[in-house]
Amino acid sequence: MSNLITLGEFIIKNQQDFPYAKGELTRLFNAITLASKVMNSQINKAGLVDDLMGKVGTQNVQGEEQKKLDVYANKIFINALKARNEVCGIASEEEEETIIFENEVGKNGKYIVLIDPIDGSSNIEVNVSIGTVFAIYRRISPVGTTAVLADFLQKGRHQVAAGYVIFGSSTMLVFTTGNGVNGFTLDPSIGVFYLSHPNMTIPKIGNIYSVNEGNYAYFSDKMKAYINYCKDIDATTNRPYTGRYIGSMIADLHRNFLKGGIYLYPDSAKAPNGKLRLLYECNPMAFLIEQAGGKATDGQQAILDKAPMEIHERTPFYAGSKEMVSELENKLS
Repeated sequence: MSNLITLGEFIIKNQQDFPYAKGELTRLFNAITLASKVMNSQINKAGLVDDLMGKVGTQNVQGEEQKKLDVYANKIFINALKARNEVCGIASEEEEETIIFENEVGKNGKYIVLIDPIDGSSNIEVNVSIGTVFAIYRRISPVGTTAVLADFLQKGRHQVAAGYVIFGSSTMLVFTTGNGVNGFTLDPSIGVFYLSHPNMTIPKIGNIYSVNEGNYAYFSDKMKAYINYCKDIDATTNRPYTGRYIGSMIADLHRNFLKGGIYLYPDSAKAPNGKLRLLYECNPMAFLIEQAGGKATDGQQAILDKAPMEIHERTPFYAGSKEMVSELENKLS
């Protein structure tokens, strides 16, 4: 244990990655890690209590039925971030409107956080991995004023940090500040995240494709052709690829980080604009993926170059190993 580096030690050691900050990002990460530890504790006993299992009986802004875990996680992360007094506003999948802090402390906050508190919440009832994903931006409105919508509607290229937490056989926090990707595993016995996956890189090519083939009938002809391509036998291109789909974006992409592969959530007759949200799902994952040497696109342009128009905007999303994503783009063109 003496040779292990804690998350706090790592951030201090790499403070030069964000020289414009004077401890603010450290405090933001402290808030996220604290909330993650609380979630880890609660998720691990979810099968023993009813508070986190099942549905609330309400819908979020996307028209999706909220799970108890969605509501609980949303509250935990928002409260943790608010308590650090570093953010002037938060946007969450579970909130129709942005949360803007209009008190003096909030007006002086330098950062915006966009978050999906729980990705794949329905999986908790069958004991499958779920996660949290977040993006951090520096505000563009003047410090000392109330945050405005433009602070939230920034291109993904402007992120100063992004990350995800995966709650599985172990709990991991994976993040970037624009200087590579590093993963930290929680030791639940003492509540400390240790560096376990330094300098994570995505293999340029893999042999896994991840897509919800239950929607195959609704996909475009070009997307159907690509899925069939993945299944074709061709030894020169290492096909057929292996199909793997967990139903939690974070879990599927985490596997691709480690083993290579491509994740697909296309537009379809059922979801003409795609299903995943650009600002708090696709942008942070795209930032991580590019930092790890992979590629993320909507099929026509890089996800990080898309100019968002609204908080809950959706987009097609294809991400993973660079050569596999480029091959997909060629077939969709």
